[in-house]
Amino acid sequence: MTNYRSKPRTEADGRRARFLFRAGLVDKLAAIVAVLALLVAMGYVVGFTVWTTWISFTNSTLLPDYSFVGLQHYRSILHSRTWRVSYGNLVVYGVGFMVFATSIGMLLAILIDQKIRAENLLRTIYLYPMALSFLNPSIGIQSFVRRLGWTDFRFDWLVDRRMAIYTVIIAAVWQASGFAMALLLAGLRSLDQDLYKAAQIDGASPAQMYLKIVIPAIWPIVIAVLVILLQFAIKTYELVQALTAGGPGISTTLPTTVVYDYMFQRGLMGQGSATAVLLLLSLLIILVPYAIYRRIRTGSVGRHG
Repeated sequence: MTNYRSKPRTEADGRRARFLFRAGLVDKLAAIVAVLALLVAMGYVVGFTVWTTWISFTNSTLLPDYSFVGLQHYRSILHSRTWRVSYGNLVVYGVGFMVFATSIGMLLAILIDQKIRAENLLRTIYLYPMALSFLNPSIGIQSFVRRLGWTDFRFDWLVDRRMAIYTVIIAAVWQASGFAMALLLAGLRSLDQDLYKAAQIDGASPAQMYLKIVIPAIWPIVIAVLVILLQFAIKTYELVQALTAGGPGISTTLPTTVVYDYMFQRGLMGQGSATAVLLLLSLLIILVPYAIYRRIRTGSVGRHG
């Protein structure tokens, strides 16, 4: 007896096989393109880093000059008052930025983790970049309070040599706390709800539960947030330029500002490259130990998993 359904089944199977073949071909092409893009990006970064390092040992000015001068630029920069001030500013700015942005981000994450109403709206508000004009003494807090009648009130940190770096910290924390909140909130939401229930059964107060149980449980995420924020701090340039342009004087100058000044303002490519290499080494001092920590932790979890 003839099976009249065999042909449609065969055609359907053929169409399905062709579809799977094409889908597999597309996936392979996408993988090849992604690998090539990654290789090009890595080649660009590594190649440019090597070239910049080489230029830092040469007498290059506006144009590359491959006359070798050894460590001359590095000695000059390390003995420069501008570099010392900028690196001191980076330490103050980096520590303040990391500590306050992470702390405020954690507080916001804990508040949102309480399943409050309008959570999505609050999360959007926290993540939205905020205006910085309140720091300006002519149109910000000082101007507002004086219009209320307190004519002697002063909030001129932005133009005060001793306090200007702290205004940069305030502005940076104002911007980055939402970013830290988003990462830390994801960590809080990844925890097993039984952890909270067990703490409540043991009679732990909300403060004890978060300080002694929850935060230690997401400590790797806290470390990751700190490392990311420190990278942001080391690479900070636009914020300083927008707020103070490195002033008053050099009171808010950061290493990135020094790199830009050497490379594009003075046309001293060799010295600018040396400054960039020193900045890269500062970043590696943070990233290499963190990578080792992650590798050790991953290996430990694998052995006990």
